[in-house]
Amino acid sequence: MTTTTELRNVAGENESYVEMLERLADGSIHRSFDPYADIDWDSPEFQVVENDPRWILPEIDPLGRHPWYKALPEDKQIAIGMYRQANVAKVGLLFEQVLIRGFMQYLSMLPNGSAEFRYATHEVIEECNHTLMFQEAVNRIGANVPGFGPIMRRAAPFLGVAAWPFPNIFFMGVLAGEEPIDHIQKSYLRSDGDYHPIIKGVMRIHVAEEARHISFAHEFLRQHVPENGPVGRFALSLVYPVVMRILADVIVIPPREFFEEFDIPTSVKKDLFWNLPESRETLRGYFGDVRMLADELGLMNPVSKVLWRALKIGGRPSRFRSEPERAPIRLVS
Repeated sequence: MTTTTELRNVAGENESYVEMLERLADGSIHRSFDPYADIDWDSPEFQVVENDPRWILPEIDPLGRHPWYKALPEDKQIAIGMYRQANVAKVGLLFEQVLIRGFMQYLSMLPNGSAEFRYATHEVIEECNHTLMFQEAVNRIGANVPGFGPIMRRAAPFLGVAAWPFPNIFFMGVLAGEEPIDHIQKSYLRSDGDYHPIIKGVMRIHVAEEARHISFAHEFLRQHVPENGPVGRFALSLVYPVVMRILADVIVIPPREFFEEFDIPTSVKKDLFWNLPESRETLRGYFGDVRMLADELGLMNPVSKVLWRALKIGGRPSRFRSEPERAPIRLVS
């Protein structure tokens, strides 16, 4: 019989990396979720009804705390909140589809016995479940949302092709999408807002499983970025912040249709994305963990640091994964 150890040798993967991948795969086997078994979509509390104030955006959402939104009549706040939450779910769905395409492209080239193949295939299964979960949320909310903006909608089907020739860049893109989504959803779950159970149910499952997915992306880059020579690592150090900023905008900024649908002033859009100091601080906060990873991988050099700052996403790296943001201490005289 072929043993696990012998299969590791066949694939030639680092032993400690393989052990980490096996732990993640075991987690997918024993601690995974089914969106139709673990969310009771037909329970009374999950029903979507008219004029439900639980759809009003909480202050944890940048739009929810903006004076323009808070001055609106309640029915308009509810309508905007439903559209926004549905579009966030649709963005999550479309991003997961990009990941699935890329993962399958990458997996098709891996050798027999690869621990990467085993874990990443589990991740693809979980991402497929997430697409079902996000689409179910969109359907039940009932808003006909586009998700991405028009440019990304056209580009998305082709992005997965980059996963094999440029796997490090692809996994940087994975983090560029997953980290802001995870950051936002954890902020919701840590708050005491009375938001709709559909949103709570979807976020709880997604955050629980994304912890594994983000861990894999971090470990993949730790394993494979050092395989590049000095020139390759320098190039990656410049690509890394650019990918983060581009995909942060794609993931976080609602599409043009949203602003047109509700006559949201351009000034409000600029406040939220990213003119105000508070909104720029929010943007920087999405990437504390990836700045920490860049430090670890030697991708923070004098040139790349300038680029991080120029893109408005520079700042202090996290001290540990998922470190919560803390409000600055104000001294009272």
